[in-house]
Amino acid sequence: MRFLLSNDDGYFAPGLAHLAQALQTIGEVVVVAPERDRSGASNSLTLDRPLSLRRAASGFQYVNGTPTDCVHLALTGLMADAMPDMVISGINHGANMGDDTLYSGTVAAATEGYLLGVPAIAVSLASRGGAHFETAARVALELVQRWQASPWPERRLLNVNVPDVPYADLKGMTLARLGRRHKAEPVIPAKNPRGETIYWVGPPGAEQENGPGTDFHAVAQGMVSVTPLQIDLTASSQLDEVRGWLQA
Repeated sequence: MRFLLSNDDGYFAPGLAHLAQALQTIGEVVVVAPERDRSGASNSLTLDRPLSLRRAASGFQYVNGTPTDCVHLALTGLMADAMPDMVISGINHGANMGDDTLYSGTVAAATEGYLLGVPAIAVSLASRGGAHFETAARVALELVQRWQASPWPERRLLNVNVPDVPYADLKGMTLARLGRRHKAEPVIPAKNPRGETIYWVGPPGAEQENGPGTDFHAVAQGMVSVTPLQIDLTASSQLDEVRGWLQA
């Protein structure tokens, strides 16, 4: 197999190294990741300047752009003549659950692979502690091996969150839907050295919908959450209502 790996924490992130090490045991790994931390970059593409590609001492390649830039550049340029079997993004240092998936650069990198025709998985270690990247790497490897043994009938995009515990302490793996958060906390004002007011984006809101069946609940119970994602944002349930409103 051939894999394209990316992330949003940067090419130097420990989660990416763990992921590459695990997948190198079953196939060829190509890494194209951002040159710096681009967490929260979502699906943004860089259109106002050219991108550059460099190679680190580790062999990983890095781009002066977003996670989406990295995957787009790789699939439409570097690997266009020999596309990978799968795009895997991560292992993110921190969870990507609920509403966070809309902002996540980790999920965005996987999404770009999916949009360009390649099955994709986003993998996150659901803790800022970052003590057990090896657990998430083993889970990613097992998911790929499961896919090898039983390929999906159609291209899919999965969002995976792994509890930050030793592998032996995992309580299993479960299918879960995205939970929901309360609205974000207010921005945090501060002063720069010139006395001008600047603002830091505040922390995410508390979990609002985190009951059984959600990714929040699964990870809290010590289970790996697996969520299939879709890209169609159409509010299908509102089509008839809006049609009537337009025709009134």
